[in-house]
Amino acid sequence: MSELVTGDAVVLGLRPAKLPSRALAVVIDLAVVGAAFVLVSIGLAVATATLDDAALAAVSVASFLLVLVGGPIAVETLSRGRSLGKLACGLRVVRDDGGPIRFRHALVRGAVGVVEILLTLGVVACIASLVSARGRRLGDVFAGTLVVRERVPALRAAAVPPPPPWLVGRFAGLDLSGVPDSLWLAVRQYLTRMHQLDAQVGGAMAERLAGELAGRTGVPVPEGVPAGAYLAAVVNERQARDARRMFVAAQESARERGARESGAPESAVRPSGSGGVGPGWAPVVSGPVAEGFEGFGAGASERSASAEGPGPDAGVADGRTSPPAATGFAPPA
Repeated sequence: MSELVTGDAVVLGLRPAKLPSRALAVVIDLAVVGAAFVLVSIGLAVATATLDDAALAAVSVASFLLVLVGGPIAVETLSRGRSLGKLACGLRVVRDDGGPIRFRHALVRGAVGVVEILLTLGVVACIASLVSARGRRLGDVFAGTLVVRERVPALRAAAVPPPPPWLVGRFAGLDLSGVPDSLWLAVRQYLTRMHQLDAQVGGAMAERLAGELAGRTGVPVPEGVPAGAYLAAVVNERQARDARRMFVAAQESARERGARESGAPESAVRPSGSGGVGPGWAPVVSGPVAEGFEGFGAGASERSASAEGPGPDAGVADGRTSPPAATGFAPPA
């Protein structure tokens, strides 16, 4: 598979389109454009029936340029490289660096396409696409573009390499809330593909990413820590925090589901006004299990006492019942 490499030496997972899919997309586009050209020609023929031959020739040339040449250029510019045929085949035109095309790219592609597709019936375009390693026709070469596949089979994401053991947990107090998702994505791409990069280029890229990450967190990179190891350790810390949040959320969901199945009120599981685990929250326990928890204060003691039931003197204290009847047993003197 031929891969794209950006200016930052990041390998992009884009697959160049092959000749059969590109040919099918061109056929669909030509069918749509040809139908539009026929309709426009019929309309112009009716509207210009009173003109002379020179005027009719000028109108015909103008309609040819506007519909067959200007139409595809406008569609590719407005759709960012996705014509109707490419949309049906899951293709897109992008720049050599993977970015979206603009008007100048579509203009060069369309102008060269008149010669290599329309005038030569696609023979030149097919030969150029077969010779090129990435399936590029002459229009793509002159415009600096490439047709890639958008609908590709889902691949398993590459795992981020773990940090050195002596850095695990070192950045537990780091504030990661100010790091944007785009920077996390760039760091992850570097870590998963750093062994594919040139040593000098990869080192410079790691230094730049580490500087940006340190600027977002407000804490400089510790002295003596390599930039790549620093990035791996910070990403590992973020993954650990996400795992903890998911574990707590799963516990809360299981607890609420159990409460609903048992018919207990939701307030017994989650305090009112709280969306999850927060200050002052404590697990609701009862019975013998409550004896194993300590330090929950008066609230936990009251819940434990109410769960164990009223004591033997509860009825005497409020005057509602009499003390329990005697059993005739007396301890020995």
